[in-house]
Amino acid sequence: MIRSFIGPFILTFGISMIVLLLQFVWKWIDELVGKGLDWKVIIELLVYVSMRLVPLALILGVLLSSIMTFGNLGEHNELTSTKASGISLFRTMKPLLVFVLFLTVGAFTFSNYVVPVTNLKFYTLLLDIRQQRPEFIIKEGQFYNGLDGYSLKIGSRSKDGQTLYNVMIYDHTQKQGNVSVTVADSGYMNITEDKAYLILSLHNGFSYSEQLEKNKKIGKNKPLRRDRFSMQQFLFHLPETELNRSREDMYRDHYNMLSMAQLADTAAALEDERTWRKKQIADGLLSRELLRFEKKTEARSNPDFYADTIAGYRADSLLNELQINDQSLAITQALAYARVVHSNLKTSAENSRLRKQWINRHLIEWHRKLTLSFACMVFFLIGAPLGAIIRKGGLGTPVVVSIVFFISYHIITLAGEKYARGGILPVWEGMWGSTLLLFPLGVFLTYKSNRDSAILVRESYYFFSRRIISFFKTSLKSRNEDSAAKQ
Repeated sequence: MIRSFIGPFILTFGISMIVLLLQFVWKWIDELVGKGLDWKVIIELLVYVSMRLVPLALILGVLLSSIMTFGNLGEHNELTSTKASGISLFRTMKPLLVFVLFLTVGAFTFSNYVVPVTNLKFYTLLLDIRQQRPEFIIKEGQFYNGLDGYSLKIGSRSKDGQTLYNVMIYDHTQKQGNVSVTVADSGYMNITEDKAYLILSLHNGFSYSEQLEKNKKIGKNKPLRRDRFSMQQFLFHLPETELNRSREDMYRDHYNMLSMAQLADTAAALEDERTWRKKQIADGLLSRELLRFEKKTEARSNPDFYADTIAGYRADSLLNELQINDQSLAITQALAYARVVHSNLKTSAENSRLRKQWINRHLIEWHRKLTLSFACMVFFLIGAPLGAIIRKGGLGTPVVVSIVFFISYHIITLAGEKYARGGILPVWEGMWGSTLLLFPLGVFLTYKSNRDSAILVRESYYFFSRRIISFFKTSLKSRNEDSAAKQ
């Protein structure tokens, strides 16, 4: 059984990795194109991405390979032979169940120790790539803004890529807008040997510039200067093409780069800090904002001062003791103080909410390492009985069924993670919701397949519904007869 399972598992795991890698490339293609990256950097980035996708690819690989394995056995009547020999489906599944159990433990170990290191290297390299300036590529009919202080546009270019036609250059070095522009019929560009500068020679053109005053502002009359030339050269400094690598220590404390023990410690420390800040705000309200006194030093030194004062405090009686003008002034000041406190409380509540979301992100990552690992076992319990029921091998029906279950699992997981991140659901409910829904389904499918129940036969559901309808009709008829007898 294990030998028949290994081949499809390796195949499906490889297919899953390729599909997930293509998804990554499709998502980040704009960040990679036009950067002038070396092929070694791209391969390094794809290796890091592959390591990050291993836990997710394992889930899809286990589901697809289990359906294929038991589908092949059912298609060639091997499951029928084993059942005729007195060997149940669950006993046939036992060797693979043990294998998937070891695979689950391995996936957890990989997620807890390898993936954080890979995430650290991946995000560091990705941020370096995103900060990399694009290489010098001018497209026809589009403005190129990769040259400091200049905007360049060409109408067309020759096949050699060096001769340009209908050239337009805006000079923004004065930072006054489009006050200087040069147009030419043609031009020739050449890059120096050290690839640090671009020499652009323009032919048969005009230079237009609006004259600035001494304070570098355009005058009211806006005098315009026009120069005609037969040949004019521009020297541009090209952006660096070498990738500047950042230190990995800068992002080491991010929740994606931590193990489960580190995530738990960090989340606990953040929660303690959040509780301490809430207590500081509450103490500040009691000591500074609830009641205002002239002798604040005395009040702060005595913890029971406010409790005793508030117990005997009567706002109406105190207000009535004041003159009319003083009452109006007291009410105005109280409203001003209340508005300030209300604004501070809103800001504090928003900060507390953001801190809670940051704590939830650490807890989400903590639970993710467990849910992705345990999902291997869940999908095996779903895939193996489904393969025995469907009795179709190959990559046809198993792929369709696997995609349906995997997409359902992924959608429920994303929804639960979103609700957990926003604090709508507890983190453990949001992250384990998909597992709690699919695990009973896997146990149910295994149980029904082990008992040879026809759960995918349409006639079985027809007869089952007929029995339910008949049961309700009989119950209703007996109730009517009993009521008629009593009358």
